[in-house]
Amino acid sequence: MTGTIPLAPTGRRPRAALAMQPGTASALLNARSLAALSQVCDLAPLPVLDDFTTDRARAVLADTELLVTGWGCPPLDAVALASAPRLRAVVHTAGSVRGHITDACWERGIEVSSAAAANALPVAEYTVAMILLSGKRVLERAHAYRSERHRDDSLTTSPTLGNYRRSVGILSASLIGRRVIELLRPYDLRVLLHDPYVSDAEAAELGVRPVGLGELFAQSDVVSVHTPLLPATRGLVSRDLLMSMRPDGVLLNTARGAVVDQDALVDVLRMDRIRAVLDVTDPDRLPPGHPLWECENALITPHLAGSQGNEWQRLVDLAVGEAERWAAGDGFAHPVRRERLAFLA
Repeated sequence: MTGTIPLAPTGRRPRAALAMQPGTASALLNARSLAALSQVCDLAPLPVLDDFTTDRARAVLADTELLVTGWGCPPLDAVALASAPRLRAVVHTAGSVRGHITDACWERGIEVSSAAAANALPVAEYTVAMILLSGKRVLERAHAYRSERHRDDSLTTSPTLGNYRRSVGILSASLIGRRVIELLRPYDLRVLLHDPYVSDAEAAELGVRPVGLGELFAQSDVVSVHTPLLPATRGLVSRDLLMSMRPDGVLLNTARGAVVDQDALVDVLRMDRIRAVLDVTDPDRLPPGHPLWECENALITPHLAGSQGNEWQRLVDLAVGEAERWAAGDGFAHPVRRERLAFLA
């Protein structure tokens, strides 16, 4: 850590600036949010910074101590940091900081906070909703009801239908994975976990049963993917794992599309062996002619699980709280650690 610039002293509002795409700012920062930030920071006037190479950006950065960032923030590389000699902290109003926090930031000793914890909640809520809906086959049965105008006899439904003692497999105890586990506790579900970094003792604290990767897929009615995309996890959900799933099992992916072998998934879906709920794909925007569109047993949603609409306010509220803590000298409640960055989405 080579930074030598002191933190803003308690009682003085730090100089702050906003750095993100203008569209991000329009979605996130309403008058209430800007007022809240201005109460804890001496906020540079709008417009937001979306290019650190302009004369205006350099002038703003010259005395900026705290940078509040969002989607579309340019990389804070050595060149950008040379224009920001007083910068000591970054508060990110979204989840991943990989797009703009560089090695130069860590070498400067800049503190970093992220709203990943706030963004985890809507993803976890989506996941739990889809787990429960898939257990009752709600979407498929609603489609059949609309098409046939005829109700099935509830007394003759399959004994595999429903959510009582259904097995849910969680792939990775990530921030979102842990939130899903927490939200599943009120339900009569059996929760399995595969995460090589979680000890048996920690799994017991989470209330889950730790299992191997193969067992997770073979023993779960639903497998929910929450692992980050890393070189080691690309294609992790392989053809063999998909083929080992229980008949009518459900693969649910809200993490990254490339964690799943998508060609294999298409093949297994075409066999009508399993179902899939995919909020992410590879690429994230599937081309119109992609074969996944033709798989009627795949529900594909347009990457909507994360924060949208009024949920963005939760991200901003967390960022304001982090700015306030930092200005008071209390440190971040949601820091991003350099040594953990490789394990984050």
